[in-house]
Amino acid sequence: MHIHSLRPRLRRALAAVALTALALATGACGKEGSPPVKGPEGSELPQYKVAKNFQLPDSPTWEKAKRRGHLVIGAKEDQPYMGEKDPASGLYTGFDIEIAKMMSAALGFPPKTIEFKTIASANRETALQNGQIDFYVGTYTINDMRKKLVGFAGPYYMAGQSLLVRTDENDIKGPQDLAGKRVCSAAGSTPYQRIQADYPRADLIAYDTYSVCVDNLLTFQVDAVTTDDAILLGYAAKVPDELKVVGKPFSEEPYGIGVPRGDNALRFALDDALVASEKNGDWNKAYDATLGLSGVPAPKPPPVDRYPAS
Repeated sequence: MHIHSLRPRLRRALAAVALTALALATGACGKEGSPPVKGPEGSELPQYKVAKNFQLPDSPTWEKAKRRGHLVIGAKEDQPYMGEKDPASGLYTGFDIEIAKMMSAALGFPPKTIEFKTIASANRETALQNGQIDFYVGTYTINDMRKKLVGFAGPYYMAGQSLLVRTDENDIKGPQDLAGKRVCSAAGSTPYQRIQADYPRADLIAYDTYSVCVDNLLTFQVDAVTTDDAILLGYAAKVPDELKVVGKPFSEEPYGIGVPRGDNALRFALDDALVASEKNGDWNKAYDATLGLSGVPAPKPPPVDRYPAS
């Protein structure tokens, strides 16, 4: 048997050993094969200037937060470098979390006072309608159907479907290269359906969560994982020596800040804050400290869509 034919087996064995050690080291933080739970340290994160004597009397949401003394912001807790909660400390980190802190400062509330609440995607609209949260920052794509239920500030990031592969993968540069490749995505998700419809020669694999897909990618059971590039960049940032995002995004997913529908004063104030953060460099600093750790430089922020009051 030639030595080069042993190489894939050897790599698999070494990967299994490394990942087992990683799983033991991280304990309950993740399953075997999962990238470790880690985020940027507080000292590495930008600081945001808190607006003095800020007032927003036309916003019932802001007024309620003012009486309470802090903002309650909905977020994700399982998306690396976007919105992730450390199970040990309870702290949230990631690009979405930095956007939330930026907005808090702009509205006159010190970011350290934010009360983050994990809200699942299916419950976002209900949480905003019921007043459980003041606004929501968590890979929340703006679309016309959702605008009938909630308001949106932004977008603050233009995501798009992309591909995550191992760093030594050179054959997959975009979706056109997926024929005969094992491609993993979340069951029933838009990214899964897009591959199914547009790239039918791919060998599609589905799981309930993207983290399981990434586990399978790290252990050589699939060749690529597909979903929004922001989510994939987060996984790549955790283990940049092992994973990379390839090609250009092949869809558009504008991420916005969800607010209670009808609270236009709050929506417009957040729009103003986003524009200011892009101009003063805070947006870029937040990206560099989070998603930028994947090695992909900051893109140009999308223009804010300040649509009319409804």
